[in-house]
Amino acid sequence: MSSMNRLVVGLVVGFSIAASGFFVGTGLERFRLADRSVTVKGLAEQVVDSDYAVWVLGFRRAGAEFGVVQQALAADRERVLAFLRERGFSDDELEIRPLQVQDLYAREYGQGGQPLRFNGTGQVLVKSARVAEVETAALAVDPLIQAGVQLGGADEGQGGPRYQLRGFNDLKGPLLAEATRNAREQADKFAAEAGARLGPLRSANQGVIRITGDDGNDFDDGRSRSKRLRVVSTFAYELR
Repeated sequence: MSSMNRLVVGLVVGFSIAASGFFVGTGLERFRLADRSVTVKGLAEQVVDSDYAVWVLGFRRAGAEFGVVQQALAADRERVLAFLRERGFSDDELEIRPLQVQDLYAREYGQGGQPLRFNGTGQVLVKSARVAEVETAALAVDPLIQAGVQLGGADEGQGGPRYQLRGFNDLKGPLLAEATRNAREQADKFAAEAGARLGPLRSANQGVIRITGDDGNDFDDGRSRSKRLRVVSTFAYELR
């Protein structure tokens, strides 16, 4: 199904005029009998797939000797790179961050006598428009773990890929146009129900398109591969 066919647009328009007892729907924003105008809201929604992914693979080591930790990190980095290349990622899709080794004794409040004096971390980033391949690779890291690579937690780059929608501008126009078109249709229907004729557009507020994950959250933290686009536009028309 194409993105346009997946576009689900809903616009609920209603009005209530106490003097005449009219009631149509529940979504009328405002009806002013004095100046014969009506304000309606248009809602448009669309669910689309992300078109870019960023995956940070973080790994860590600790030990009593600086050189041992540094060598272990370098070996882990090569294992991570080999894994990613085996999964088909090119060097253009990979970014290698410098290794970092910290001496815990040298910290401001460091205490001597700790058995693991040196902590080290490293990161390899995958940046790719091949979203499906990134998602598949992220679910197949068992060989790295079995090889002894200590993948980090969420803060260290093992929270899974983050998905982005970089083609947002290509989707924005059709979404706003659909909300506008349906608002006009419902405004026409309202005018006919009220025995009036729809006049010129007085004002329009296209609203802000919200992007959320299609996982039930009210915000997009990047974890959801599917994105939900939603816009509520407001239009005011004269009635004649």
